[in-house]
Amino acid sequence: MLRRLLNILPVFTLLAAASAQAALPEAVSHALQKEGLPLNSVAMYVQRLDQAPSQPQVVSHQADQPLNPASVMKLVTTYAGLELLGPAYRWRTEIYHDGSLSNGVLNGNLYIKGYGAPDLMLENFWLMLSRLRQAGVREIRDDLVLDSSYFSSQAGDSSAFDGEPYRAYNVLPGALLVNLKASSFRFQADEQEVTVSQEPALPEIKIINRLKLAQSDCGDWKKQLEYEVSRPDASGFEISGSGKAAGNSQATVSFHGTYAASCGEKFLELSVLDNASYTLGLFRQIWQQLGGSLHGELKLAEKPASATLLLEQQSWPLSDVVRRINKYSNNLMARQLLLTIATEKVGVPGTEAGGAQALRAWLADKGMDFPELVIENGAGLSRAERISARHLGELLAHAYASPVMPELMSSLPILSVDGTAEHRLKNSTAQGRAHLKTGSLEGVRSIAGYVLDRNGRRWAVVFMVNHPRAGASRAAQDALLQWIYEQ
Repeated sequence: MLRRLLNILPVFTLLAAASAQAALPEAVSHALQKEGLPLNSVAMYVQRLDQAPSQPQVVSHQADQPLNPASVMKLVTTYAGLELLGPAYRWRTEIYHDGSLSNGVLNGNLYIKGYGAPDLMLENFWLMLSRLRQAGVREIRDDLVLDSSYFSSQAGDSSAFDGEPYRAYNVLPGALLVNLKASSFRFQADEQEVTVSQEPALPEIKIINRLKLAQSDCGDWKKQLEYEVSRPDASGFEISGSGKAAGNSQATVSFHGTYAASCGEKFLELSVLDNASYTLGLFRQIWQQLGGSLHGELKLAEKPASATLLLEQQSWPLSDVVRRINKYSNNLMARQLLLTIATEKVGVPGTEAGGAQALRAWLADKGMDFPELVIENGAGLSRAERISARHLGELLAHAYASPVMPELMSSLPILSVDGTAEHRLKNSTAQGRAHLKTGSLEGVRSIAGYVLDRNGRRWAVVFMVNHPRAGASRAAQDALLQWIYEQ
């Protein structure tokens, strides 16, 4: 009997040790209790990366529970993109014509074909059109044709997520998307008035400023002003039987409410035009500035196989795009990346379902089975996406041993230094010691990434909260980061 007890004792000792290791740190438990956040709404996973995967997790709480991760889902998409496409991958945008070019006059149509470049910003679009002028094109006699066939048409409702159809973060992806289809409205207050301007300054967008100057603290300034968007041609471009886009959509943006003088200069990013109107407006504006002219109309169609290539514009490398996705949690760029993975690994046109299929196949090739994983758009801007803390933590550990680890880690916000983690733990000894992706939705708060403790050991950490008061979990998250650093 004594021998049997002696044989069983080590088993109980190991189980007790594992239980102790997996327990929540007292500071974290206290912070959650103080804010009234129930433990069943929280999932955590903490693992030292110098330990074998078979070792018990240092912290494991509801680690197998599928939760909405918000923007930390971008870690899955960007890691997959870096491995499947490579850090040096570049998108392209092409310009063709189907006529004759002589003495600067193009007798024929000009085609712009997009392949999903997420960085076709205002300056890059200007550069591309400047190169077109340098290629000898000055006057376009026929139509401007936009070809977005590389991705499947995104027919979703941009307001479905949160009822904010004009916020720039809700812009739907597309194969030819210029400047992320965003207009930046600039608010500037002096002692007498508030002025509102836009960049780019498109004539298709009219501003009505009814803002009143307030002598108060700036605070949450966006809640003090309201805006209304009026679009007489709300459907945007209507395509006729010939493929021509009839009518140029316009928008009026009215601002009212108050704006505090103490706010100084602020910006609000909105998207108030349909994609075709926005692209045409930018093209006309830049083309005229470059001394060019366009006589035809806008058409939305695929370029003919016989069209002649005039030039190709290449994007930033994927390693740079991933930094912009993760440092500043760019939803649209993440969605563009998922669709690009779909086209490269599943086929054209790219779909979100194809992107999810490619990511599952990639995980399977690594021997990873995440049955709870739900990928809707790869950006975390979703009420449907799900992953468990354990599997996200295991993916982080796997990424740490990957050849693309330097690119992935350098894309993450540095605690108290930059990106979405710039203002966290500013006065802590842990500042600058963590690379973290943050996630925030109504009812969701999450962090995931890597922490370097005071002894130089690296840890993978995941903390997710799904609860109506999830916003109150920041103190608990910070307590966990501080606890890890002090180990």
